[in-house]
This record gives sequence, C-alpha cells and structure tokens, in this order.
Amino acid sequence: MGSLSIWHWLIVLLIVVMVFGTKKLKNIGSDLGGAVKGFKDGMRDGSADDAAPVPPPSQVTNAAAAPDTSTIDVQAKQKS
Repeated sequence: MGSLSIWHWLIVLLIVVMVFGTKKLKNIGSDLGGAVKGFKDGMRDGSADDAAPVPPPSQVTNAAAAPDTSTIDVQAKQKS
C-alpha cells in the first residue's frame, strides 16, 4: 500500500508532460545536462590548479610603517 507501482509513475509522468509540454521538458533536460557538464569541467580544471599552490601573500610586520590609505577615519557624533 505504501509503495507506488509503475502505473502510478506513468500517471505522474503523463500529468507532468501535459502541464509543461514536451518542448519545455526537452529544454529543461538540455539545460540540466549543460550544467552538469560545466560542473564536471570546472572540477577537472580545479584539480589542475591544486597541483601548483600559490604561496600566501606576505604580511605587514609593522603597521605604523605601512598605513592603510583605503579606510576613512571618522568620528560618530550624537544628534542633539
């Protein structure tokens, strides 16, 4: 009683085809296939980058010697 038979799945498939149409389902399938292929290519390219690790950037040892000019120093004022 709890499991679905092949007839249940065929009815569900028929309803999905009727709602979305075969052209839309074909487009969804090709988009999904392209996404999976792109993911696999990205994983393959990512493993090649791991072979030659990039050294971490050097750290500033004296903060007074190299001030950070990208920040703005402001003071908060209270509304009166």
